[in-house]
Amino acid sequence: MSKYLKLTVAALALAAASPAAAEKFGLGRAATDAEVAAWDIDIHPDGTGLPEGSGDVWTGEEVFAEQCGVCHGDFAEGVGNWPKLAGGKGTLDHKDPLKTVGSYWPYLSTTWDYVNRSMPFGAAQTLTADEVYAIVAYILFSNDLVDDDFVLSKETFLDVEMPNANGFIIDDRRTSEAHFVREPCMTDCKDSVEITKNVVFKGDPNSPDDPDAEPAAVEAVVEEAAAEEAAAEAVVEEAALDMELVAEGEKVFKKCKACHQVGEGAKNKTGPILNGVVGAQFGHIEGFKYSKTLVEMGESGMVWDDANMAAFLTKPKDFIKKTKMSFAGLKKEEDIRAVTEYLRSFP
Repeated sequence: MSKYLKLTVAALALAAASPAAAEKFGLGRAATDAEVAAWDIDIHPDGTGLPEGSGDVWTGEEVFAEQCGVCHGDFAEGVGNWPKLAGGKGTLDHKDPLKTVGSYWPYLSTTWDYVNRSMPFGAAQTLTADEVYAIVAYILFSNDLVDDDFVLSKETFLDVEMPNANGFIIDDRRTSEAHFVREPCMTDCKDSVEITKNVVFKGDPNSPDDPDAEPAAVEAVVEEAAAEEAAAEAVVEEAALDMELVAEGEKVFKKCKACHQVGEGAKNKTGPILNGVVGAQFGHIEGFKYSKTLVEMGESGMVWDDANMAAFLTKPKDFIKKTKMSFAGLKKEEDIRAVTEYLRSFP
């Protein structure tokens, strides 16, 4: 086939794929109203496009924990590199601002639309309208933008005031900064680029990784490291911990970090430190203000054994009435066993 003929065939193929060609050549058909509606799901800042439905904060807490907590944390505090959805108020003028729904997003419609369109991760658009309303209500509550009895719906949508609603301006840099724009230099370029020097990073002069380290110093460092490793292994054997389960529990505990700390230097936060909690009496941390019910359970002799720990972590509010802890609970038994073993590693 000649070059000219190939170009002609390619041009005809592109023409046939265009909307005008569809009408001219009888290809395709107009989209139906139902097909258009399936794609037309965007929500405008004034609430236009919102479906019927509603969701309250406490339903949102449960749905959020089930559908969103694995990435964003049960309290919207973020997990690992997944984004935080709450907090950051007053940080936008900082060197490292925390941009969340409460501190940065100017329109509630963006929150609703994104949750509805893209979440949960890996199963986008599987949430019902009521579930989306509930999740967004819980995100608002997590940012202290609504009270705990708030119900989000089409009717209450515009009642929410976003803190950064007036924080954006129209981008006019194309005109206001036009004098900075210069044509890129495309002449007198180098014929080739070569690497002329290698950068070597040097750390501790006694480190085995440092090429300039003295052999004797290296040997001493290696021996010291081996002794520390052996001591650590001895502690693990003495405690008889399932270290694989501990590692899994550390991951699960990320859901708890917003309120609890463990390890050396741990301090009471919204919840008490959890060092030594496994096997301890209820309400054993001095100086922390527990709920009245939990204190009474402790005074009756109840301890955090595996059974009580599992019952509490499954549904805290069912196990301890009027508990201050708002965490919805862990759904999987293996997660409960893992986080219990992790806490056991902090005697």
